Amino acid sequence: MKLEDLGWNEIFREAFKPFVKKGWVPARLIRDNKISYGALLEGGDELDVIMSGKVYHDAKSDAELPAVGDWVALDIGGDDEDHVIRAKMDRQTCFSRKLPGKSSEEQVMAANVTVVVVVTDAGSDFNPRRMERFFMLIEKSRAKAVVLVNKSDLFPDEVNQQAKIEIEELSDRADVYITSAAKNEGLQVLQKYLETGVSITLVGSSGVGKSTLVNQLLGEEWQWTSEVNELTGKGRHTTTARELIVLEGGGILIDNPGIREVQMWTDENTLRESFSDVEELARRCKFHDCKHGSDKGCAIRDAVEQGDLDPFRYESYLKLEDEIEELDRRRKKRQMITDRRAKRDHRVKARNLADRIDYDKEQNPERF
Repeated sequence: MKLEDLGWNEIFREAFKPFVKKGWVPARLIRDNKISYGALLEGGDELDVIMSGKVYHDAKSDAELPAVGDWVALDIGGDDEDHVIRAKMDRQTCFSRKLPGKSSEEQVMAANVTVVVVVTDAGSDFNPRRMERFFMLIEKSRAKAVVLVNKSDLFPDEVNQQAKIEIEELSDRADVYITSAAKNEGLQVLQKYLETGVSITLVGSSGVGKSTLVNQLLGEEWQWTSEVNELTGKGRHTTTARELIVLEGGGILIDNPGIREVQMWTDENTLRESFSDVEELARRCKFHDCKHGSDKGCAIRDAVEQGDLDPFRYESYLKLEDEIEELDRRRKKRQMITDRRAKRDHRVKARNLADRIDYDKEQNPERF
């Protein structure tokens, strides 16, 4: 197994040169065990590794700590010695969401991923507003968006086709397919994207067929799956942890647990790009400060009334705009707190240093 099989490229190679002189080796993280990590080396060797204190303290947030998919500089220990992550390389892409709840922290779901595959179905899991959120996160990550409307064998063809059309209307950059994991159709689609060094990750709700697709990609029962529940149409299995898997036929898979909440971790620019149709309408309003309510000459209100703009899409736009503003407010507040703590710690260190110097002067005046 070559490093290129793991996603290594010239950008990483150039950035790694300073670490070569220190005797460290490149490795890609395939598993996060909370306390330790699983790392894959050139040649296919897998090691349990730990993070150095410097890497931990240099990280400004949990999201900057090593995650599944990251490339790291590894210090290989001798007999009875730990293998230590000495540095984490800059990510080329990063698929993240905001941690669920009132937190303002980022949760990394896959680092250095090329393609993000959203798995849904045309039944109870189908939700255009949720798909808009996925598209925004993928846009922010700089990865390619692919959507599988899976379990097509459980729904009429017209229902599957309508779901596909609605998803395609939300993004002109996403590739959308109707698939049935039971018929291996999802496997055929994914193989189009699986080339040497290409990393893909599968995301979506539990029970939409992700684990079945993973099993088919691996050609074995990697994850246990059971019969489909006749009432819900969902399987009873679930992925419980993120893991990077190198596929024999080429390509790399990062599997993710089912996502209940698609919490936004993005910015206003990504919102504008993802809702370019709404932005274009806003530019046509008669007044530049139009509130898009009862103002005269409001192009958005006219488009909604004439059926040219889905009112639910516009409502989603407004909700996401508020959510991003709130996230930005929390980020700034968190940064202020972090800066204050850093200044306080700096003052404490300065005082301790001054006290130590004064003490040394008293004890050893001849040295000063």
